[in-house]
Amino acid sequence: MLTISQDNTKTDIDSLLIEIADYVIDQEIHSEEAYETAFHMLIDSIGSGILALRFPECTKHLGPIVPGTVVPNGVRVPGTAYELDPVQGAFNIGCMIRWLDYNDTWLAKEWGHPSDNLGGILAVADYISRANIAEGKPPLSMKEVLTAAIKAHEIQGVLALDNSFNSVGLDHVLLVKIASTAVVTALLGGNKTEIINAVSNAWIDNSSLRTYRQAPNTGSRKSWAAGDATSRAVRLAMMAIKGEMGYSSALSAPTWGFQDVLFNGEEITLARPFGSYVMENVLFKISFPAEFHAQTAVECAFKLHDQVKDCLDKIEEITLTTHEAAKRIIDKRGPLHNPADRDHCLQYMVAIGLIFGDLKADHYEEDVAADPRIDALRSRMSVIEDQAYSQDYLDPEKRSIANAIQIRFKDGTETEKVAVEYPIGHRRRRQEGIPQLIEKYKNNIGVHFSKKQSEQILERTLDRKKLEETPVSDFLKLFVI
Repeated sequence: MLTISQDNTKTDIDSLLIEIADYVIDQEIHSEEAYETAFHMLIDSIGSGILALRFPECTKHLGPIVPGTVVPNGVRVPGTAYELDPVQGAFNIGCMIRWLDYNDTWLAKEWGHPSDNLGGILAVADYISRANIAEGKPPLSMKEVLTAAIKAHEIQGVLALDNSFNSVGLDHVLLVKIASTAVVTALLGGNKTEIINAVSNAWIDNSSLRTYRQAPNTGSRKSWAAGDATSRAVRLAMMAIKGEMGYSSALSAPTWGFQDVLFNGEEITLARPFGSYVMENVLFKISFPAEFHAQTAVECAFKLHDQVKDCLDKIEEITLTTHEAAKRIIDKRGPLHNPADRDHCLQYMVAIGLIFGDLKADHYEEDVAADPRIDALRSRMSVIEDQAYSQDYLDPEKRSIANAIQIRFKDGTETEKVAVEYPIGHRRRRQEGIPQLIEKYKNNIGVHFSKKQSEQILERTLDRKKLEETPVSDFLKLFVI
């Protein structure tokens, strides 16, 4: 039974709401590394979204809610001809960026993909810019988009460091909603009070359950959930700008606040002050689309491919050594029912790597999944946790995502134990990874646009200085079909 307080005395504003608002309003970002990383994050996210347009299961969600809706000076959706209201525009952009599980990642006690916030940021920035131009005012610049992205990454990522929402069954897109709400309200011109009001409503909104990410219910909602969260943030921000009230103890209210209702009474804490730490340390998915806890395992599989590709039927056992988070999330046995199920199965991704020496979005589709070699290999896999891997995963100085594979054959011989500690998208491998990230972006643009339009896009977007000076409205116009 609930313990109900009858005391109607107003309380102080939750300190976390104030810290978020102060950071968004007052803090300047001086980190060159953060801006350089944000630049690469932006083009990588756009490219990942463009690639997703090849898949009908993604494109069926795009466009206006009511077909034929016309929005003057609407938000442009990259790679399409749609012009939408800011809320639906945010959903569209967020959905396509996240669809293939190919945009950036943040791993801590909570996980997530901070570039999911670009849905709300780009939609609102384009909306503001086009409205300003219509009124004879200057548009926002892409430098302002990068600044907003750095701050959204920081809010989402720092909240993830010490607070495990997944452990109480809540999905990480809650943090997309919180971060997007804060920065979007600021982009719309909101003051500190309006940001607090908007963010308090985002916490009160609750969170999606993780049902659609976990066996036996893993499904395609995980590909549009972030678009849903960032679009809801735009709605709450626009309401706050119009004067909608907030709730001072949205987090801490006894019985009725977020912490008591949904977080087992635990206080939501910040592991470090807000700055630019998250953008500087964010993880890129460069070589292949896969749930990030499996990235190094797939790299191991690639290294073993040449050794095993011609003798798959002679394999007796495949031992996957991993960390606790991977074992909890993607150690999955039994039938896999859809692409979303497969790209969250460690064993499936490793099997693809061993068989093909590659991993692409198409490898999760039905025609490839029907290959009997995949399930044959999965049935021979055992997954074990290495405590050292789990400790280094949470170590703020390391933030490793280690995996290892060793294969034993029926004749008793074994491969070496191949281990990879840091994936190519890790900060420690930036020098190696960025050229490949740029190549990934070029390829993704090239599969969708004509040669002429691709050249125009690349000429304008691969030069960071030129991109930062570009009005948001001109940037998104580059991608109109």
